[in-house]
Amino acid sequence: MPSHRSMRLLETAVLVLLAGCQQCVSADSDILAPPEVSQHNGTMYAVCKMRPSTALPAGLPKVYGQVLLKQDYPHGKLQVRLRFSGFPTEGNPEPRAVHIHQYGDLSQGCDSTGGHYNPHGVHHPNHPGDFGNFEPQEGKINTLIESEATLFGEFSVIGRAVVVHEKRDDLGRGGDAGSLLHGNAGRRLGCCIIGIASPNLWNMYHKQYNRRLRRY
Repeated sequence: MPSHRSMRLLETAVLVLLAGCQQCVSADSDILAPPEVSQHNGTMYAVCKMRPSTALPAGLPKVYGQVLLKQDYPHGKLQVRLRFSGFPTEGNPEPRAVHIHQYGDLSQGCDSTGGHYNPHGVHHPNHPGDFGNFEPQEGKINTLIESEATLFGEFSVIGRAVVVHEKRDDLGRGGDAGSLLHGNAGRRLGCCIIGIASPNLWNMYHKQYNRRLRRY
């Protein structure tokens, strides 16, 4: 039978081990946290540098920009800032679809990013990275949205791709198989791979965005 003193020592050792794991696993979750979470006060940041597809046919817009992502650990809502340029500035602006795709593989331009990231095997537009449609203003898209995607755990989108499409997403209402797969959003104009980032870009553009809102 262990002595009272040995039991106390064992309890102390367990508490020390648990305290050392707080940076790896939260008290109310088994979601693993990358070290950047503790470095940035419980928040994860990511960035995706948008470039035109290398397989882009002539005559289609060449899209550049950034996707900035921010999420509080472990269950915060993912915030996504889209900053794109290169769309036509004349005529009526055509809404463009933006989605997260399965693979962070740009070896064949945006065509090698696979289909929509669909970890739960559901129809479009219920994939976690189905961001929707965005209408350019003066050739640019600059907006902030929330998403069902996550930067944490087994369904993390880190290392996957964001794709800007040629057309409007029909949101699964097109009445055909393509509508339930990808919303018939057309060819892939630009793409990028999501990677872990510091807070610097997010904070810089967040301040600019708020200043712009105050002016209006």
